[in-house]
Formats: sequence, structure tokens, C-alpha cells
Amino acid sequence: MNTEALLSEARSRLRDGGLHACLLVRELHTGDELGIEPDAVLPAASLVKVPLALATAERIRRGELDGATMLDVRPGRITTPGPTGISRFRHPARVALDDLLYLSTCVSDGAAADALFGLTPPAQVTAILRESGLGGITVRHTMGELSDTPVERLDADQAHLAHALAVGAGTSGRGHRVPQLDTTRANTGSARAFAGLLQALWTPSEIHPDVAARVRTLMSCNVLRHRLAPDFSSDATTWSSKTGTLLNLRHEIGVVEHADGQRYAIAVLTESQVAAVEQPGADALMAQVARRLRDHLRQR
Repeated sequence: MNTEALLSEARSRLRDGGLHACLLVRELHTGDELGIEPDAVLPAASLVKVPLALATAERIRRGELDGATMLDVRPGRITTPGPTGISRFRHPARVALDDLLYLSTCVSDGAAADALFGLTPPAQVTAILRESGLGGITVRHTMGELSDTPVERLDADQAHLAHALAVGAGTSGRGHRVPQLDTTRANTGSARAFAGLLQALWTPSEIHPDVAARVRTLMSCNVLRHRLAPDFSSDATTWSSKTGTLLNLRHEIGVVEHADGQRYAIAVLTESQVAAVEQPGADALMAQVARRLRDHLRQR
């Protein structure tokens, strides 16, 4: 199948599966790439925790922060909801900065991320991205602000109403009645921008090698592996990634490293057009389409 036919088929499959997808697959050595709307800007959801990890690791390298610093986390001080991590603690805890970095990146703990944002605010994270030669990703708010959506105000059996609002309340200019989905107010990035971030972490760049290695290690320990990982993990590959999920947003970025030395950056940002909370078929479809594009590049 030629490239044009492959991309046409991919768009049809995504559309039929209820997904608006923006994605890019790039071979990191040659720069050869394939994508669908790779420059469209979408809200980043928890993908923002990778820039946060980069900024935190860079400030540790500079000596501005100490990874061994213990932070007191008391009930009620950090209120970011989430299914894992500090937000589920029942008692006060002292957690080292390095361990908060692990919790934020590897288990997508929003409360840990907000503790890190308390040290390196969103504007400073964006500034460090720019200092590292990375554009296209903008960090505007914390995870606490990200999580204050209509779904948190509804009972579980009414969550589909929040998803219906997410699907139907956008504007043609990428604005939205839900602030976290409004690209003028949310943390944002494109598939191309996130692929560029991955390339900078995996190949020589303006990012210090020690910082890049730290973030790569964190991403390799990501425990959320239900989305793209099933199609990119094997005995002959290493998959390092970060997911992002908010209302109808389902994202994942990652790098697959093959035993033969080939490495591919993969960024898949999607908006579901289906007002449902659980959509495992959408996760599987994202992975299948991304793998088809990777396979096509690998066969060139």
C-alpha cells in the first residue's frame, strides 16, 4: 500500500471509530515521518507532566533544587483528585522531591505533580522548554486546575453528561466552554511539538545529557500501559511513554526502541466524538493506527 492510501485508510478508521486524531510517527535517526494533522494544537492533559519532569530535573542539575529535599504533604493541602498516588493518602506524609518526580511521571499522580508545580510554576516550566530549544508546548496551569471539570461535580452515573458537553461545546477556533479544553487557556501542544520533545530527549540536543537520561528513565517506568503499549512492547523492543486523559481526550506519547537500533518517536493526541467514559476500543484503535504508520516507515 502506498503512503497516500495508507493515510486515507487510517483517517477513515479513526473517523469510523469516533476519534479525531492528530498524530506523528518519526524515525529518530533519519527524521523520516508520517502524520495526520500533526500541527493541530490540542489540550495536553497529563502529557504536561513530561515538560514538568524535564524542568524539575534541569533545576536539580543546576543546583536550584535538591532531589533529597523532603516535602510535607498534608491532607487537604494538595487536593488534586486521581485514582493513584498522594491524593489517595489518608495521613500526612513526607516525600522527597525525587520521589514526587517519580510519582508524577510514572503513575501520573496529579497531586505529586502539583507539589512539583509549587516549586517550578507553569510559566517557569514553559520558559525552561524555550531555553532548551523546544517550542509548540505551552504550560499555563497546574493539575489542580486541570482536574476542576464538570465531571467532578456529577455523580458517576451522570459522567456521560460531562463527556457530552466536552464533545459538543467546542468552537471552530478551538475554543471551548470547558476551560481545560480551550486551547487559549489550557496546557497545549501538537503531535509535532511532542515528537520534537521526544527527539530532544532521545538524541543530542540543547537538553543536558544527564537531564535527558533522567526523563527517559522515568518514561521507561510508566505504569499506565493500556493504550499504545500493547502494540509497541515486545521482547525485541523497549517502550517508554506518558499518557494523558481528560474527559474526551485520550493521548499518549512515547519512543519505541528496536533491538536493531531503530528508534521511533510516536505522538498520538485524540478527541473522542463519543460521549462515554470507558472506551477501550478507542485506546486499541489509536495503537493500531500508530503501529501501521510505524510499520510503513520501517519497511521503506
